[in-house]
Amino acid sequence: MKFVMTLSSVSILALISFLHVYWAYGGHWGIHATIPSKAGEHKPAFVPGKLGTLFVAILMLIVCFILLIQGGYIPFFSASTIIRIGCIVSASVFFLRAIGDFKYVGFFKRINHTVFARNDTWLYSPLCFYFGLTCTILLLSSN
Repeated sequence: MKFVMTLSSVSILALISFLHVYWAYGGHWGIHATIPSKAGEHKPAFVPGKLGTLFVAILMLIVCFILLIQGGYIPFFSASTIIRIGCIVSASVFFLRAIGDFKYVGFFKRINHTVFARNDTWLYSPLCFYFGLTCTILLLSSN
């Protein structure tokens, strides 16, 4: 189970990272469904910049490596204290993202009638919870 969770999380995170790179360099596919919009409007709640989008892509790739190292799937790296801390931080960030900001994102958002909100309820927040769970399981199984 640990192997399947790690492999699926790393694969999905890598795909999401590459999507962020695509968007940072001007791609438009899927972008309208991935940015929260204000209630009753079709205007995005914020407009992410190129550097911010690339930063998110890099962070996701770093989480991929943290998961692979923490799970013991990269034999020439051992799960050091820094990797464990990275895994704890990753789990915390993913769980917090799943809970949300109580307005636009997460399981407890108030704005529920936008394309993003529907995707967030059925895809983005559950994925974040799954990633947080994967990080937690890897932390607990390495003791």
